[in-house]
Amino acid sequence: LLRPLDGPFAGFVFKIQANMDPAHRDHVAFVRVCSGRFTRGMTLVHGPSGRPFSTKYAASVFGAERDTIDEAFAGDVVGLVNATDLAIGDTLYEAAPVAFPHIPSFAPELFARARALDTGRYKQFHRGLDQMEPAGVVQVLRDPDGDATPVLAAVGQMQFEVFAHRLRDEFGAAVELTPTPHKVARRTDPATAEQLRAVHGVAVFIRSDATPLALFESPYWLERLEREHPDWRLEHVLTHG
Repeated sequence: LLRPLDGPFAGFVFKIQANMDPAHRDHVAFVRVCSGRFTRGMTLVHGPSGRPFSTKYAASVFGAERDTIDEAFAGDVVGLVNATDLAIGDTLYEAAPVAFPHIPSFAPELFARARALDTGRYKQFHRGLDQMEPAGVVQVLRDPDGDATPVLAAVGQMQFEVFAHRLRDEFGAAVELTPTPHKVARRTDPATAEQLRAVHGVAVFIRSDATPLALFESPYWLERLEREHPDWRLEHVLTHG
């Protein structure tokens, strides 16, 4: 059902930005108000979890300027400060549940291993990973077999450059990025992943949402495996959720 503009509050998270104020290492979730009236301090329902969500720390943000916002209406944007439980695409609402079309995520085409140049900055390095991945700067893939070096996945080279720049300047952790030979990724499942571990030219990693991703060095080898093993789960990473 359509929700009228003057109905109960509903909004969705369309952007997350970490370190907008480097002095405080803050984390801001930007929420587009789609219906109803927002008042600072109101308790909403977090759509994905169904849990109550407090909006005590709400602000309007324009560049480096930030002001406390007490109310907002449909079409306005509210910045929820230190809302670390929110992710891009999440819904917030009062009264009846609401759902919005999913924000699409795009298939990564570039992959690189990330290592901190200074092992003494290990904590800063991982703090940067934890904050920039939810903001969509890069996807972070981890080896389920125990290799602690994460693999970053991106659509374009600029994502890696932004990641390295912010990690160095905002977190004080210079990073070395080493491209991997992989060319294409597919979503898979635990059963297929177990089969793929024995296949040359294929590596299996786990995304932060616990989804196994298979990375292939050759798209032609992927096509051959798809023909020979039609029962294996090898889905395109391009999603609408």
